[in-house]
Amino acid sequence: MPTQRSIPAILLAATLISLAAGRPQPAAPATDLTLPLLTTRGKAPAAALLSRAQPEPPPGARTLRHQATSASVRQSTARRAERPVLPHIHFARTGPSLSRSDHFRVGSITKTFIATVVLQLAAEHRLSLSDPVELHLPGLVRGPGVDGRSLTLRALLTHTSGLYDFTADTKGTAPVTPARAVRTALAHPAAPNGRWAYSNTNYVVLGMVIERVTGNSYATEAERRILAPLRLTGTLFPGARTSLPPPHGRAYTSDGRDVTSLDPRVAGAAGELISTLADLNRFYAALLSGRLLPPPLLRHMLNTRTAHGHYGMGLYPQRLPCGTTVWGHSGRITGSYVRTAATRDGRRVVTFRINTDKLADPGLERALLTAEFCPRAP
Repeated sequence: MPTQRSIPAILLAATLISLAAGRPQPAAPATDLTLPLLTTRGKAPAAALLSRAQPEPPPGARTLRHQATSASVRQSTARRAERPVLPHIHFARTGPSLSRSDHFRVGSITKTFIATVVLQLAAEHRLSLSDPVELHLPGLVRGPGVDGRSLTLRALLTHTSGLYDFTADTKGTAPVTPARAVRTALAHPAAPNGRWAYSNTNYVVLGMVIERVTGNSYATEAERRILAPLRLTGTLFPGARTSLPPPHGRAYTSDGRDVTSLDPRVAGAAGELISTLADLNRFYAALLSGRLLPPPLLRHMLNTRTAHGHYGMGLYPQRLPCGTTVWGHSGRITGSYVRTAATRDGRRVVTFRINTDKLADPGLERALLTAEFCPRAP
């Protein structure tokens, strides 16, 4: 039985509970309502999403210091300004067997990493985007309608080289060496030089250029320049390793066949990478905020004029119904589809994945990005 002294405390607790019950609860993120559609209308076995939003930093110490009148106030202000502003992270999933820390194959998102390395080498004046392929890989690219003596690195980066996509022949299931991938492409007539045509062959050649310029594999250079500095501990270039590192879920083709084990040489520099949701968000946030490239090279990366608005260099834009344009890349490889998109400044980024090749309803991708980046009416 409550004592006389405890009655006021009980009344206070009851009052607080009643106030909390009447207070409007925060709405669930719009993506939480859209994500389940990937497994129903989209017919994916499972889906997961991780978003990252960097809030605006606190007011800078400079303005507040002018108002400070004592050393103690100035020191307190400086400490507040230097305190890191942590991002807001939101994870959601639907369906079985996917977790936030899972490793998975990211397919063509690999291209953003490769393009970043090439642009870093350009910043170091070790190559130029105007260099012909022939300068670095003599005699490699000679075929019907294509000649490495007139084909530039810029054309490879922007998918305007005309090189045939070797995976149209291999179906993304047959492992090949880079040289074999190029030979496969050259057995077909090239598209007109200057016309935009997405081709995995372009980035296989860029991987070979990185090796010729640096003396190291594209994987080694990406690890040294990107993965280690950003502490992307869940990201790796597996080479010929067919298994995923733990933890990981299962991967399936659209007809339900388990393809969790896969030889990554089916894609090479165009799509070999394995990563995690958190690592991909961290990478794109760092890239677009200017941590990996000097401003002139980042502007080159985001310039879509060469590719007639379709593509920059390892990134492409997508304009959403609310008028917001997001930047990022998608990645499809046998058993996995991934999409990362971010605001131009990298302050807001989202990655979602499904554990199969494609969505039965492709429009769901746009719907999910709209839910993430377009504010809802109150």
